[in-house]
Amino acid sequence: MSDSKDFGTLLERHNKALLEANSANKAAVFDALATAGINTVNVTFDGEGDSGQIENILADGSAEIPEIQVELQQTGWGTGKIDSSQSTLREAIETLCYDYLSQEHDGWENNDGAFGEFIFSVAAKTIELEFNGRFSDVHTSSHAF
Repeated sequence: MSDSKDFGTLLERHNKALLEANSANKAAVFDALATAGINTVNVTFDGEGDSGQIENILADGSAEIPEIQVELQQTGWGTGKIDSSQSTLREAIETLCYDYLSQEHDGWENNDGAFGEFIFSVAAKTIELEFNGRFSDVHTSSHAF
């Protein structure tokens, strides 16, 4: 098998496991948020130049996220295997957002990068992502006289 086929197989395996982990993590995070009596969570992110980070996590307009433990599912690159670990609710929210960014906009932090916001609606059990990708543009003209 060639390297490109190996990479394609590893990527497919990773993406499948990531979808499965994200689904389980979303359910676990929403259960914990509901238990804590939280209605909404807003998560902002920003990145460029090959570096990106979660900027802020606010629950119902406050930075206070209760210290609840959540079982988190994660997959390593190319293994297709999902492992469980305990995490705080705040870390689980952050991990879920990073994993959704990887799932939908892999490389979001590279070059000009991107910024945006996740909005968690606990009652509806939905997560909305507003994604703003940055790009450089060049206008070239050439003239011979």
